Amino acid sequence: MSNHHKVEKTQAELTALFHQDLTSGVGRSVKHDSADKHVSGEAVYIDDRLEFPNQLHVYARLSDRAHAKVISIDTAPCYAFEGVRIAITHEDIPGLKDIGPLLPGDPLLAIDTVEFVGQPVLAVAARDLETARKAAMAAIIEYEDLEPVLDVVEALRKRHFVLDSHTHQRGDSASALASAEHRIQGTLHIGGQEHFYLETQISSVMPTEDGGMIVYCSTQNPTEVQKLVAEVLDVSMNKIVVDMRRMGGGFGGKETQAASPACLCAVVARLTGQPTKMRLPRVEDMLMTGKRHPFYVEYDVGFDSSGRLHGIQLELAGNCGCSPDLSASIVDRAMFHSDNSYYLGDATINGHRCKTNTASNTAYRGFGGRRAWSPSRR
Repeated sequence: MSNHHKVEKTQAELTALFHQDLTSGVGRSVKHDSADKHVSGEAVYIDDRLEFPNQLHVYARLSDRAHAKVISIDTAPCYAFEGVRIAITHEDIPGLKDIGPLLPGDPLLAIDTVEFVGQPVLAVAARDLETARKAAMAAIIEYEDLEPVLDVVEALRKRHFVLDSHTHQRGDSASALASAEHRIQGTLHIGGQEHFYLETQISSVMPTEDGGMIVYCSTQNPTEVQKLVAEVLDVSMNKIVVDMRRMGGGFGGKETQAASPACLCAVVARLTGQPTKMRLPRVEDMLMTGKRHPFYVEYDVGFDSSGRLHGIQLELAGNCGCSPDLSASIVDRAMFHSDNSYYLGDATINGHRCKTNTASNTAYRGFGGRRAWSPSRR
């Protein structure tokens, strides 16, 4: 089939052979169900929806420090702006304060410390977004600066990790390297990448009866949003309905980190009884959310004159940012894919989940696999 010749068989014959209808998409270019709406501009996204009556707009005040203790937060100045309904800190969250997807480490609003520039510290809800923004920026936050770790190499040297390191080993790599005819050592830096989905993170929440919420959210994981919203509100999951009609791009960036706007909107909706909406401006979105994991790699390779590999030692250091998020699996997958299409011989591969004072890095297409292909090809 490499030349794409048409198969001369009847529909009945092919159906009997493959047990599927020829009207399926296999072997055909099939138009997306919403393609006409996309290209005509008729596709409705959350920001296109008609606003609910009495809807509040939520804006988060972000940390301007990479690492600091939060000494005090004064939200009183926020209420000087006409149209402000409420200003909240972590103390106003009725349920769990941490929205880490698998492991804790992602407070919805900063509690005692901030760990990256862009971490939400407080949120203001007002009748329009500009009023909410001005009011949030008027709040007075007192910090005590702490020493940040901003570089993955520094984090590796200090063994500053979000999770324990793992090792995969086959044979005796040290002996294989020592006896190798040729040996190459080196380092490699692999940069991160912004998802840059056209639709930034956005949620809209409508409170319902008996403490329930309908959450309209641009997310790759509606069930996780449902779970986390229920936890921050301290209600059962069946009280929360998540509606996800379509996304304006995701690429992994809305797998875990779409939960923050949804949870902030839900908390404000619970406290005020009013519908809420939060759409991150592009700058705030890029500050608040994580990227593809940058990696630092150290390699030591032994081989013979024919180019055959006899031994290798790899140190794969993933820059996870300030919290675990999905980094355990991402660094694991980098380790699993480190051989790529090569037989490495005796091998020792160490995977490190390095903690830096940057936004928590997250899923991205390839999910760690591509981070390991570069050193193996080099």
